[in-house]
Amino acid sequence: MEKFCCGLSHLYMTVFLSCFSAFMVIPSMTDVSLSAICPGQDECSLAIYLTGVQQVIVGLGSLVMMPVLGNLSDTYGRKVMLTVPMTLSIFPLAILAYSRTKYFFYAYYVLRTLIAMTCEGSVEFLALAYVADNVPETRRASVFGVLSGIASSAFVCGNLSARFLSTASTFQVATAMAVISLAYMKMFLPESIMKGNNFSNETEAICLLEKAPKKGFEFFKTLPSFCDMLYLLKNSSTFLHAAIVSFFVNVAQVGLEASLLFFLKAQFHFDKTQFADLMIISGIAGSISQLLLMPIVVPAFGEEKLLSIGLFFSCFHMVLYSIAWSFWVPYLGALISVLSIFAMPCLKSIVSKQIGPNEQGKVQGCITGICSFASVVSPLIFSPLTALFLSQNAPFHFPGFGIACAAFASMLAFIQSLMIKPNNDVANSSVNDSNLAEP
Repeated sequence: MEKFCCGLSHLYMTVFLSCFSAFMVIPSMTDVSLSAICPGQDECSLAIYLTGVQQVIVGLGSLVMMPVLGNLSDTYGRKVMLTVPMTLSIFPLAILAYSRTKYFFYAYYVLRTLIAMTCEGSVEFLALAYVADNVPETRRASVFGVLSGIASSAFVCGNLSARFLSTASTFQVATAMAVISLAYMKMFLPESIMKGNNFSNETEAICLLEKAPKKGFEFFKTLPSFCDMLYLLKNSSTFLHAAIVSFFVNVAQVGLEASLLFFLKAQFHFDKTQFADLMIISGIAGSISQLLLMPIVVPAFGEEKLLSIGLFFSCFHMVLYSIAWSFWVPYLGALISVLSIFAMPCLKSIVSKQIGPNEQGKVQGCITGICSFASVVSPLIFSPLTALFLSQNAPFHFPGFGIACAAFASMLAFIQSLMIKPNNDVANSSVNDSNLAEP
């Protein structure tokens, strides 16, 4: 038990340092992009389209790579696989730490795109799999919430640092923190206990993917196939509903990210300072919610109800952003994060209970892959919408129309979440035993 608690504390610090490095550069990226691509302008369609193209390419790569990384982590260990994204993430930051001129920005853009195709979101889902290895089902949602709260705290600290640092110093500090997070993880984080852990119960012992019928020939037997994901979707109605919710949540979230900063820049002339303030408020609200409220409200309401509550307020705060009529309205919208942030930790906990203890990497990788597919679809919709409605050629005056469409996607996720019912049963049909498949 002492090793388990120590492992989680080191995991929390690893996630904090890694997220701190990644988040502190976000407020600066809009200004850096515009100054490199369209110097002296507050509106730039090319910058919006480049952001959208990057999200599409990254989403396609992640769709393939996340289930692979998840399965490899089941085989070789969470710590080993965490080393890959944490190492690669250092190099793009180092480029902008050196210079942010046009050609260095494009070098960053290409390298960041290639690396994110392999690593985007992998630290998060590998950390979730680490927690699922070591935490019993009854406590898992709360610990997932704490992990998300740690990430939100890093989000606050990173944006607060960016608030007072110059743009050059921001990227230099981010690069240094990425190196420190990697060193800390290698020195202190113990490897996860994936097999024979003390927290497994009879329900968890059933490994759904091991029971799926196998093909006659596979090139890479250790890597998850698309059929594994289809098997999960067919044999677990809860997983199916959760996958649909994940898809629409990420369509909405990526759409919001693609639109919001450019909308605020064009509508209210926000700069790095205002972006940082907005993100700090959102991060503080999320941290309070996940670190203090979630451990209390999860036992009271249950994960399924809390998921729906979070999605409802997620939709509401996007609507508020879209109709912002004054500079203070986005700050009010950010405060609603105290309730909207409940959704994803609850969803990840619900999903983790549908699979056995030796397949947590696979299932979290599959969900992340579905989210990555949403990251492909979303920019194809929202980047053109944002560019169109922020331009002089908009068919009607509604600068926040792209954000309103993201709110609609969030509403679809909310409606779908109402269909997820508490389910203590794990499917007991079989993937690794062809004799148990249909004759």
